[in-house]
Amino acid sequence: MTLSPHPPSGRPPFDAVLCDIDNVIRIYDPTPVTALERAAGLTEGTVMKVAFAPETVLPLLVGRITPGEWAESVARSLTGAVSQATARELGTALARSPFRADETVVALLRGARARGIRLVLVSNASVQLEEDLEVLELADLADDVVSSARVGIAKPDPRIFEIAVERAGVPAERCLFVDDTPENVEAAAALGMRAVHYREPEDLRRALSGL
Repeated sequence: MTLSPHPPSGRPPFDAVLCDIDNVIRIYDPTPVTALERAAGLTEGTVMKVAFAPETVLPLLVGRITPGEWAESVARSLTGAVSQATARELGTALARSPFRADETVVALLRGARARGIRLVLVSNASVQLEEDLEVLELADLADDVVSSARVGIAKPDPRIFEIAVERAGVPAERCLFVDDTPENVEAAAALGMRAVHYREPEDLRRALSGL
């Protein structure tokens, strides 16, 4: 989505950034799961397809189940295609997938916050999100975090965006929303936010250039 240039008044084009976490700030390494899929004779991506089917992942995202229970539900769905033991191994490997922070994105967000821009992270996440941010040493990255597992609502439900806007403390039209999922971007734009479909760090860099 093309953003308007910095207004002539010198005022920044937005006062808050509402940013997704997974596949933007946090990057997962699929290698362990992919290796297990190959060893089991499964097509690459099979586990992800099963795990992120709405009926399987939604209970995780709204805090009804833990990551361990999610792994068990993935294993149950895979049993039959592979042995029970292999299904459990695959589910566990997915839930424990290694991850890292994208340091370029982190630096850009810290830079925006240093310029007085409010930063609220808005994530479809499990109840483990706070612990994961500690592991990434990012517990202090944002002014606030809106986790779907804590509020019981997942993107693209408009209510989670409304919660994030309220915590940002500025009107929706003064918020920049950044997410890698088109449906979430569209939902944010429908509420009046400046919305960016994230695919690479340069998308965020361009969006923040008006600061």
